[in-house]
Formats: sequence, structure tokens, C-alpha cells
Amino acid sequence: MSAPFNATTRVPVSQRIFFPAFLSELRVATRLLVVDDASQNRTLLERMLTAEGYSVASAADGAIALRMVEAEAPDLIVSDVDMPNLNGIEFCRRVKENPATRLVPFILITGLADRANRIAGIEAGADDFLGKPFDSQELKARVRSLLRLKRYTDELDSAESVILSLALTVEARDPYTRGHCQRLAAYAVLIGERIGASDEQLSALHRGGYLHDVGKIGVPDSVLFKPSGLTHDEYEVLKRHTVIGDRLCGDLRALSLVRPIVRSHHERLDGSGYPDGLKGDAVPLLAQIISIVDEYDAITSSRPYRQAMQPDRAFDELSKDVQKGLLNPDLVDILNAVGHDTLAALAAEADRLAADMTAT
Repeated sequence: MSAPFNATTRVPVSQRIFFPAFLSELRVATRLLVVDDASQNRTLLERMLTAEGYSVASAADGAIALRMVEAEAPDLIVSDVDMPNLNGIEFCRRVKENPATRLVPFILITGLADRANRIAGIEAGADDFLGKPFDSQELKARVRSLLRLKRYTDELDSAESVILSLALTVEARDPYTRGHCQRLAAYAVLIGERIGASDEQLSALHRGGYLHDVGKIGVPDSVLFKPSGLTHDEYEVLKRHTVIGDRLCGDLRALSLVRPIVRSHHERLDGSGYPDGLKGDAVPLLAQIISIVDEYDAITSSRPYRQAMQPDRAFDELSKDVQKGLLNPDLVDILNAVGHDTLAALAAEADRLAADMTAT
């Protein structure tokens, strides 16, 4: 009998990442989904995998399985190809097209000589194939291998989540900056879309909006929240947040495009910025975008020492920095061309999101 998915038995990723090595092979909480319209095949697969300590659920066709996956993603899927309602290849394609489930390992069961389905499966995003009739030892080995890769992916995702949590913690320390990260992410992505940035660059801009100031977690409150002007030494301490943030992002491949944003969003085109004094095109383009929207948001948001300015005033200030050679004039023009109503709507939606995140 198939076991239902049970979120209460799953070990959270945040705990698994700290498991000692000898515990990393424990599979009692790992949930698998078996999909086959032939009941005898489902029963066989369930028995084999349950005997290995996995929690196994099953479905008789792709349409039912897709609803199960959308409700709660399993750790791995094993699916036949030929099924009613939704075949295995289309089921795989839909799983892989969903950002929430695209990293779930997917094994397609095909005939050994079924070249056409294998090619279609590859194009749909299948991670591995199992030929009919399948060998039980081969099945177990392939499942173990893919789950090992999935575990590594989960750990990387957890590390990124920890860094994001740090960034939101920085924002939460100052009530005047609530919603700042969300607004920057929205503004930056909008500019990125207008300049034809790739999906990877748009993702980096979105993450960069949240993570740009993550290094402030290492800046003392006495400096970060000082009500008066900073001394030279205090300003030097504050400037370190760019380097601290860069180090926090570490070697996470998922943040490879975000690190230059975190490190260089205070660089200026004339070389007067920090931490590296980059000049002109040496300042990463994505960091230039975050720099502009960061300044725009700071001007249009209330602070303890002044009230928020209207967008017209904000663009006057940005134009002054353009004239000084600090900011990219084309990017400033793109932001201005978006229109004040659109920017206001984005800000309102970002503030709503920030409020929801705070409430949860």
C-alpha cells in the first residue's frame, strides 16, 4: 500500500545541512513518487523502494501525479512514459517548467530500444532513464545517485536562504528601511527588462536587490544607526559592508552574478566609489543598476533626518550625479521613462510584500 506524503516526517533542509556525514545516507524521510497506469508495475516499484526505507506515494496517470507534485513536491519521481490523460514525457516537461519543482530528479521508464521516447525525455528535462524490464539493483543505484545530487542542491539552496535571511535581518533592524530590499528588486528587474537582460541577469538583479547590503550584518549598530554624521573612521567601517557581503556570498555558484552587485554597488563611474575605486566600464553593469535604484529609493523614502521627496526631485538629484560623472545616464533615463505611476505601483506592491513577510 502506498504511503501518503507527510510533511511532518520530512527532515527540514535547514537541519539536514548540518547532519554528520555518516547520517547523510539515511533515507527514512525521503519521499518518492511512482507513476504508472499499470497497477502491478506500481506495486512492484513501491515494494522495491519501500524496502530501501523510502516513503513512497503513487499515481495511476500523469494528471493525478502533477496535482500531487504541485501540492507537495517529492524528493524524486519515477514515471512510466505511456499513460492516459497525461503521458510521462509531458508530465516531466511540466514538472521541469515549474520553478518550484524543476530541480526534483525525474526518472523516466522506457523500453530499452525506445530511442524516440528517450530523445523526447531528454528534451523534456528527464534526469535519467530506466529500461524495461528494469533491474532492481540498477533502479536502487540510480535513485541513490540522483538523491545524492538532490541533497547537494538542497544544501546549496539552504545556504543561499541563510544569506537571504541575513539580508532581511539587516533590513528589519531599521524600521525606516522596511520594504527597501523588495523595492530595489522590483525597480532593478524593471530596468533589466528594458535593456534586454537575460533571465540569469534578471534573476541576479532580483537577488541583488535583497542581498546588496547583506554585509551590514557585520557593521556595529553604533555606526549603522548613528543619528549624526559619521567620523572618517566610522565611515571606513561602514564601507566594509561591501567586502563583508561579498565574502558572505562565498563560492555559491547560484550567487556568482550577484557577488559583483554586492561588492560594487557603491562604485561610481568616475572612480570615486568603494571598495575598489572602479571606473567607467569596470563597474559591473548590474551593480550600476542597483546603485541607481538604491539612490532613487533612498531619496523617495522617509528617513529619520528628512521626509521623502517626490519622484521629480529624486530624478533631479540623479541627474546631478549624472552630470558629475557618477551614474550611467542611459540607465537613469530608462528609470525615468518608466513613469512615476508605474514606479509608485511597484513600490506599493513591494511594501505589501514586505509587510506580508514581516507578518509571517
